[in-house]
Amino acid sequence: MKQPVAEVVLTAALAIAVLGCGGGGGGSSRTASGSPGPRQPAGAPSTTAGRSQPDTTEANVSGDIPDNQVFVAFTNPIGGFTVKVPEGWARSDADGAVLFSDKLNSIRLETRPAAAPPSVTSAQATEVPAIRTAATGFQPGKVTSVARRKAGPAVLVTYRADAAPDPVTGKVVHDDVERYYFWKSGTEAILTLSGPAGSDNVDPWRTVTDSFSWV
Repeated sequence: MKQPVAEVVLTAALAIAVLGCGGGGGGSSRTASGSPGPRQPAGAPSTTAGRSQPDTTEANVSGDIPDNQVFVAFTNPIGGFTVKVPEGWARSDADGAVLFSDKLNSIRLETRPAAAPPSVTSAQATEVPAIRTAATGFQPGKVTSVARRKAGPAVLVTYRADAAPDPVTGKVVHDDVERYYFWKSGTEAILTLSGPAGSDNVDPWRTVTDSFSWV
């Protein structure tokens, strides 16, 4: 028996409404318009249209220490010296050395017995070969006797070497390194300052090395 025209029209309208409500079920996981999606972990690449994009949130890529950086006095826990270091940098201790570091720069402080004060000749003969052996990607710089600091004269060895790989990205940064040797009464203090090659840290490094004093 044929259905009345009105019933046919009503049935068709109901079918269209049901399809309209059920359609797009596969998109239920999408975020609402204007709402942010899940936040990517720090350092993870973002994606746009299915393509990986470089992380653009990296700050202070050059490694320059900010002009407004505050420095605070640090006294070596085993005695011997004091020195100013950047406030807020992470500190770690290992093998008698103290390391202060931020994301890209570091300051390593250590002492050792030494019968005689360092000289340009002794540093070229012993220190440079030892550094060359220990450092990855070593490129020699200069060995000089620096202008007098508050703690007295020092020998400076400069070079370039690879920093430790980033534990997350595996990226390796090539560092400029300044290594200062101070001496007093049979003890040698070594200050090793490092940061990404090309960084302009002349003033901060001068603040650190000029603040060094024996106690």
